[in-house]
Amino acid sequence: MLSDLRTSPATSPDKQKLTAAGNDSSKLSVLDSTGAVVNNIPNPDHTHDYMSYTGILEYASPVPGDTIVGMKQFLAALKELKAGKRRKVRIAYFGDSMIEGDLITSDLRDSLQHYFGGAGVGFVPVTSVVASFRTTITHTFSNDWKDYHYKNSPPSNITLGLSGHTFYPGANSWVKYSPVKKPLLDKFKDISVLYGPVAASTVTINDKAYTLSGNEPVNRLDLEQDTGNTSLTMRYSGSAMPFYGVCFENGDGIYVDNYSFRGISGVELGHLSGDMIHRMQQERPYDLVVLHYGANILFRPELTDYSWYERPMKKVMDSLRQDLPATSFLVIGAADKSYRKADKYITAPGVEALLKVQHDLAAGHGTAYWNLFAAMGGEGAMVKWVEGDTVMANKDYTHFNRTGAAKVGALLYKAIMNEYSQAQQP
Repeated sequence: MLSDLRTSPATSPDKQKLTAAGNDSSKLSVLDSTGAVVNNIPNPDHTHDYMSYTGILEYASPVPGDTIVGMKQFLAALKELKAGKRRKVRIAYFGDSMIEGDLITSDLRDSLQHYFGGAGVGFVPVTSVVASFRTTITHTFSNDWKDYHYKNSPPSNITLGLSGHTFYPGANSWVKYSPVKKPLLDKFKDISVLYGPVAASTVTINDKAYTLSGNEPVNRLDLEQDTGNTSLTMRYSGSAMPFYGVCFENGDGIYVDNYSFRGISGVELGHLSGDMIHRMQQERPYDLVVLHYGANILFRPELTDYSWYERPMKKVMDSLRQDLPATSFLVIGAADKSYRKADKYITAPGVEALLKVQHDLAAGHGTAYWNLFAAMGGEGAMVKWVEGDTVMANKDYTHFNRTGAAKVGALLYKAIMNEYSQAQQP
């Protein structure tokens, strides 16, 4: 599978080199092929230990001429949003089962929207294996949708959507979305249907017919919800065409799209088409991409060599940074994972090794890095989250429950807002 991943050209070792700037290890100098200094950038590792620091570390791109520095572009977008100089800021939050059902992202979204404005759950796929578990939208659908995704080897002519899924309707397919009785989630207003290439076809939404057309990898139908309807029901009975999902927003503000996919490591993102990503960025631009993986990489708790993961993940991040050059990235380090050794649960030796790989990927690509392991308490934290007076994680000593996910969302919100506050200082 890894050999099939899309790759992009990377700067060869003889074209760039990282070295200490003089005798000051607080700076990293990027050298070109002649050895001349072409950039001088702060190195947060000089002042913070990435294994224990609970805040966000922001790294500059080591590529000569690249102006990317951690989340700086995202933070600038937040400043413009708060000042009324732009309408929307969006976050694409990718992860595995740790965020499925809108865990973590729902609490992060709620906090950000209360501060920066906006209401609505953002992107929701056509179908989902965790629809009944999700509490931020009511989502039901017919069982005749064909779901092509990372794990079922879709035909070469199927372009996967950003969620890693593309849905083809059957003879009488339908999907229904209803708001929930929660602040900022209790009504639909601005709705967008995302779909793939189609010559011309008709879809019925709340008993009104709409014509879908477009030859781009991603096309968009925008709607404004009729005040007489609280829910949205979409029915399709034409010839098969690709759908990706529906987006729900309400006014100016910030939006967090949950792109969870159970059982993956993040390497699978390399299967996404560059053309699709470019088009998605035109139709629904993202200012920040979050990559939150780790649980499925730590399947052997005592394994400490993750070079097998680092190599393909580097290619994935090379491609994503190339496809989204003006977008900030945040790599979230793995949470603590405990396993039973002798008669007690302890932190898996592989956690620290994986965190180093994730840190190095962030530092090598000019992204931001947040060590969730440190933020949740470091060594032995998962045992406390599972066995403490307030239970915040499941008995698998890997996954958070709703209480724990809310805590993680709050910790991440605090870390982001600390960076935002620092960015406002002259």
